Amino acid sequence: MSDFIYRPQIEVLSAADGVRRRHWSDEDKLRIVEESLVGYRQVTATARWHGICRSLLTTWRRQYRNGELGASRSASFAPVTVTKDIPASQPGPVDPVEPARGSEVEIALPNGRRLIVSTEVDPNTLARLLSVVDGQ
Repeated sequence: MSDFIYRPQIEVLSAADGVRRRHWSDEDKLRIVEESLVGYRQVTATARWHGICRSLLTTWRRQYRNGELGASRSASFAPVTVTKDIPASQPGPVDPVEPARGSEVEIALPNGRRLIVSTEVDPNTLARLLSVVDGQ
Protein backbone atom coordinates (compact mmCIF):
# COMPACT_ATOMS: atom_id res chain seq x y z
CA MET A 1 0.00 0.00 0.00
CA SER A 2 2.92 2.35 0.53
CA ASP A 3 3.54 2.35 -3.22
CA PHE A 4 0.45 4.52 -3.74
CA ILE A 5 1.54 7.42 -1.47
CA TYR A 6 2.17 10.64 -3.41
CA ARG A 7 5.60 12.07 -2.74
CA PRO A 8 6.40 15.20 -4.73
CA GLN A 9 9.90 15.65 -6.07
CA ILE A 10 11.72 18.53 -4.41
CA GLU A 11 14.58 20.36 -6.07
CA VAL A 12 16.76 22.67 -4.00
CA LEU A 13 18.15 25.65 -5.88
CA SER A 14 21.00 27.74 -4.62
CA ALA A 15 21.75 31.37 -5.46
CA ALA A 16 24.95 30.29 -7.22
CA ASP A 17 22.95 28.23 -9.72
CA GLY A 18 20.86 31.06 -11.14
CA VAL A 19 21.65 34.14 -13.17
CA ARG A 20 22.31 37.10 -10.92
CA ARG A 21 21.00 40.57 -11.48
CA ARG A 22 22.99 42.86 -13.68
CA HIS A 23 24.33 46.05 -12.19
CA TRP A 24 24.34 49.08 -14.48
CA SER A 25 26.80 51.90 -13.97
CA ASP A 26 25.50 55.47 -13.99
CA GLU A 27 27.30 56.07 -17.30
CA ASP A 28 25.52 53.10 -18.90
CA LYS A 29 22.16 54.23 -17.52
CA LEU A 30 22.69 57.75 -18.85
CA ARG A 31 23.74 56.46 -22.27
CA ILE A 32 20.68 54.20 -22.52
CA VAL A 33 18.28 56.93 -21.29
CA GLU A 34 19.67 59.50 -23.72
CA GLU A 35 19.38 56.95 -26.53
CA SER A 36 15.72 56.42 -25.63
CA LEU A 37 15.05 60.17 -25.79
CA VAL A 38 16.26 60.51 -29.38
CA GLY A 39 13.09 59.66 -31.27
CA TYR A 40 9.39 59.12 -30.94
CA ARG A 41 8.28 55.97 -29.06
CA GLN A 42 11.80 54.73 -28.41
CA VAL A 43 11.35 53.38 -24.88
CA THR A 44 10.24 49.88 -25.85
CA ALA A 45 12.68 49.55 -28.74
CA THR A 46 15.63 50.79 -26.66
CA ALA A 47 14.73 48.52 -23.74
CA ARG A 48 14.45 45.53 -26.05
CA TRP A 49 17.77 46.39 -27.73
CA HIS A 50 19.63 46.49 -24.39
CA GLY A 51 17.81 43.50 -22.90
CA ILE A 52 16.14 45.36 -20.04
CA CYS A 53 12.55 45.68 -18.92
CA ARG A 54 10.63 48.66 -20.27
CA SER A 55 9.50 49.62 -16.77
CA LEU A 56 13.14 49.78 -15.62
CA LEU A 57 13.97 52.15 -18.48
CA THR A 58 10.91 54.24 -17.61
CA THR A 59 12.16 54.47 -14.01
CA TRP A 60 15.61 55.57 -15.23
CA ARG A 61 14.00 58.21 -17.48
CA ARG A 62 11.99 59.59 -14.54
CA GLN A 63 15.17 59.72 -12.43
CA TYR A 64 16.94 61.48 -15.31
CA ARG A 65 14.16 64.11 -15.57
CA ASN A 66 14.22 64.71 -11.80
CA GLY A 67 18.00 65.06 -11.76
CA GLU A 68 18.49 61.95 -9.63
CA LEU A 69 20.40 60.07 -12.32
CA GLY A 70 23.80 61.38 -13.26
CA ALA A 71 23.80 64.18 -10.73
CA SER A 72 27.60 64.17 -10.83
CA ARG A 73 27.54 65.87 -14.22
CA SER A 74 28.20 69.56 -13.75
CA ALA A 75 27.41 70.73 -17.27
CA SER A 76 25.57 69.41 -20.24
CA PHE A 77 25.74 70.47 -23.84
CA ALA A 78 23.05 70.45 -26.46
CA PRO A 79 23.44 70.51 -30.24
CA VAL A 80 22.75 73.92 -31.74
CA THR A 81 22.07 74.73 -35.36
CA VAL A 82 22.25 78.34 -36.53
CA THR A 83 20.58 79.18 -39.80
CA LYS A 84 20.47 82.48 -41.65
CA ASP A 85 17.37 83.42 -43.58
CA ILE A 86 18.43 86.44 -45.61
CA PRO A 87 15.94 87.84 -48.11
CA ALA A 88 17.41 88.29 -51.59
CA SER A 89 16.25 91.92 -51.72
CA GLN A 90 18.29 92.92 -48.64
CA PRO A 91 21.56 94.53 -49.76
CA GLY A 92 24.82 94.34 -47.80
CA PRO A 93 25.93 92.15 -44.91
CA VAL A 94 23.65 91.37 -42.00
CA ASP A 95 24.82 92.26 -38.49
CA PRO A 96 25.45 88.84 -36.86
CA VAL A 97 24.72 90.18 -33.36
CA GLU A 98 21.22 91.41 -34.17
CA PRO A 99 18.96 88.56 -35.38
CA ALA A 100 16.42 89.30 -38.07
CA ARG A 101 12.87 90.07 -36.97
CA GLY A 102 10.66 87.01 -36.87
CA SER A 103 13.56 84.65 -36.12
CA GLU A 104 12.90 81.77 -33.77
CA VAL A 105 14.99 79.65 -31.45
CA GLU A 106 14.16 76.03 -30.68
CA ILE A 107 15.20 74.86 -27.20
CA ALA A 108 15.37 71.11 -26.53
CA LEU A 109 14.95 70.43 -22.81
CA PRO A 110 16.40 67.42 -20.95
CA ASN A 111 12.90 66.06 -20.29
CA GLY A 112 12.34 65.64 -24.04
CA ARG A 113 10.13 68.68 -24.54
CA ARG A 114 10.92 71.32 -27.16
CA LEU A 115 10.21 75.01 -26.84
CA ILE A 116 10.17 77.37 -29.83
CA VAL A 117 10.37 81.08 -28.96
CA SER A 118 10.98 84.30 -30.80
CA THR A 119 14.45 85.86 -30.52
CA GLU A 120 12.72 89.02 -29.33
CA VAL A 121 11.38 87.39 -26.15
CA ASP A 122 12.29 89.05 -22.85
CA PRO A 123 15.01 87.03 -21.00
CA ASN A 124 13.09 87.16 -17.69
CA THR A 125 9.95 85.87 -19.39
CA LEU A 126 11.97 83.11 -21.05
CA ALA A 127 13.50 82.10 -17.70
CA ARG A 128 10.05 81.85 -16.09
CA LEU A 129 8.72 79.91 -19.07
CA LEU A 130 11.65 77.46 -19.00
CA SER A 131 11.16 76.81 -15.28
CA VAL A 132 7.50 75.95 -15.90
CA VAL A 133 8.06 73.78 -18.97
CA ASP A 134 11.13 72.02 -17.54
CA GLY A 135 9.31 71.34 -14.27
CA GLN A 136 11.90 72.81 -11.91
